Amino acid sequence: MKKIFIARKADKAMFKTLIDLGYQIDISKNELTNCDELRGVLKDYDAVITTIGCNIDKDIIKEAGKQLKIIATTSVGFDHIDIDACKAKNIYVTNTPGANSWCVAEHTVGLILDATHRISEADRFVRKDAFHGFDFNLFIGDEIKDNIIGIVGLGNIGKAVAKILINGFGCKVYYYDCKRDEKFEKEYGITFVPELEDLMKASDILTIHVPLQNDTKYLIHEYNLNLMKKDAFLINTSRGAVVKEQALIDVLKNNKIRGAAMDVFEDEINVNKEFMTMDNVVLTPHIAASSDETHKNMVKAAMKNVIQALENVQPEDLVY
Repeated sequence: MKKIFIARKADKAMFKTLIDLGYQIDISKNELTNCDELRGVLKDYDAVITTIGCNIDKDIIKEAGKQLKIIATTSVGFDHIDIDACKAKNIYVTNTPGANSWCVAEHTVGLILDATHRISEADRFVRKDAFHGFDFNLFIGDEIKDNIIGIVGLGNIGKAVAKILINGFGCKVYYYDCKRDEKFEKEYGITFVPELEDLMKASDILTIHVPLQNDTKYLIHEYNLNLMKKDAFLINTSRGAVVKEQALIDVLKNNKIRGAAMDVFEDEINVNKEFMTMDNVVLTPHIAASSDETHKNMVKAAMKNVIQALENVQPEDLVY
């Protein structure tokens, strides 16, 4: 019998498709399985379904048995898996592209509105019983209609963000990507900017949608952050290390940009405390892809990839 390990706390009913096919399903007792909990586990399994936060490093992969065919992550990002180590042992790595696009896009737009209209800041004000009647000058925000939105990374999520902001708010969208999409440009009237620095100079709101890999780590850093407009906002729902956090803190503290909103952080175990003291920063705990619909879509996609691998078919959503 083929054995599949679910490296996250989950309801077994979610994996009924695999159970019905006769696979043995073993589920972690913890929400996020750390490296120590995985040591010695993979030697017994034919497949692993994992997620962000469960870091599968080269030492864990080295211990895997010859029968391990696939590590399927229920996420678009795969920086928590050592791809080179998997390649060396001929283990497939798959992700779930497109499964969370609309959910993350909605969350991104929510962060944009929260930051520009000062919603969380005003909420805290009311909760501490500081509101005692209408004040014409209280928490003056910014309308995003006609703003220039700079999108860094025009993948599935970046495109969904563009659609919402263009159709719903009348924003002007510029984008930077290593690959130009002229078809999407024509369909939605967006503008390609070939240099990241030029996009950052032009944007009223900059939103980031790239995966974390060697060439995107600290893509946003001291130099280009200081090119942004003083009244600009930065939004990050991709990965924390795409932005050099200390550089972002510095420009926020020195009023070089107006505000920021983040769902991801460089260190998600110990979020930088300086962010928590800033009224012009909105923080959410890596929940941009957290909806019932998205979770079901991601699990369904991961199961499809596992079934293909265990039936000796190359998985559809192969990372490498």
